Amino acid sequence: MVVNRVARAKQFLPFDALAGLQEALREKEVEYEEKKDLSEETLTKLDESFNKIEIGSNVKIKYYKNRKYNEIIGEVTNIDYVRKKIQINKSENINISDIINISIN
Repeated sequence: MVVNRVARAKQFLPFDALAGLQEALREKEVEYEEKKDLSEETLTKLDESFNKIEIGSNVKIKYYKNRKYNEIIGEVTNIDYVRKKIQINKSENINISDIINISIN
């Protein structure tokens, strides 16, 4: 009986009996953070900083999104007071209530 090389090689390919297990384990490794409650003093400082921001201002913002804290540096391209969002670099829309720190450059 003659077995061609490709057929013979297939029998030695790794077999993953639990398909997707490795990916699921990698997702579990991601550490999530709880959203912090801000003090009245911090909220007052944030409010003061936010009132100084104008469209075109360069800012550095730390905010909570997708169960972790993120930081973005860029230009304010829109402020939506009705929806309570600020847009940075025409791409990132941030809920104002998720901001924990603002620095104006």
